[in-house]
Amino acid sequence: MGEFSALTTGQSPASMIDSVDARTKLAGSNRMEILLFSLGTNETFGINVFKVREVSKTPSITKSPHMPNGVEGLISLRGNVIPVVSLAQVMQLADAPPGRGGSMMVTEYSKRTLGFLVHDVDRIIRVDWDRVRAPEAVTGGTHAYITAITELDNGKLVSIVDVEQIMANTFGEALVGQIDKVGGDADYEIFFVDDSAVARKKIAEVLDKMGVRHKHALNGMEAWTRLSGMAAHAQQTGSNLRDEVNVILVDAEMPEMDGYVLTRHIKSDKRFDGIPVVMHSSLSSEANRAMGKSVGVDAYVAKFDAEALSDALRPLLLRSQRD
Repeated sequence: MGEFSALTTGQSPASMIDSVDARTKLAGSNRMEILLFSLGTNETFGINVFKVREVSKTPSITKSPHMPNGVEGLISLRGNVIPVVSLAQVMQLADAPPGRGGSMMVTEYSKRTLGFLVHDVDRIIRVDWDRVRAPEAVTGGTHAYITAITELDNGKLVSIVDVEQIMANTFGEALVGQIDKVGGDADYEIFFVDDSAVARKKIAEVLDKMGVRHKHALNGMEAWTRLSGMAAHAQQTGSNLRDEVNVILVDAEMPEMDGYVLTRHIKSDKRFDGIPVVMHSSLSSEANRAMGKSVGVDAYVAKFDAEALSDALRPLLLRSQRD
């Protein structure tokens, strides 16, 4: 199994994530840090530390009418009003104890800030992405709100929550809206990879509206295997790989191989010369953008803004036909 280390022994929950930006270098080493927490059941859950701004005791929450199911109400946090979500309620955990739980994680992703109520917060662990698996690979069935599973040193499984699925099911999916076609006589094709079913659905919707053909993979390792196979086939047949894939779109955090390592593989392989890589991630901090730039991504787009995604892809697709 992968290497784990408890990084927060003796620390208060709030101090667990004080140095998150200093840990950005982990992303390029195919490793991540997961904040472990409990929802009052026997299961251990986790969330990528990069998605968590701070951890606190459950605050006073103001009830508000017409809130979606699972939203406990609103709080004011440093001048900003944010919704607070009960994770156990949203995930429909029948065996979770009643009440709001003792801790709140303030999460920031996809340009949204939310409070997640949990039973308690444990510690941060470090894990190699290649030891993180899709749920069906471990359990034989996919939980609707779990994007990946890994294992602690004691053999206990950790279920990593799919925050995009939670967001979509609670507040509704982001609307794609009007997207113009790329235009021209060329046939365009994009290869994209994302471990979130919600993200894959929305990306495909954008590409369909742009009139772009597409293929996809579910994680970084699968993407690299398939892309390597496409490159080998192009070499054997004497064809141009750029006729088969014009742009590669990668997520940042994925089981088995993250998007940073995948990008590094692509950029260091001459068979992919001239094929731009766009990183599309809910991790939209400047630290993550800098990490993407350091491994050679040609553009970095925060999830999920359909117009921003199409605006980033369009010039790269048009350029691919001129080169």
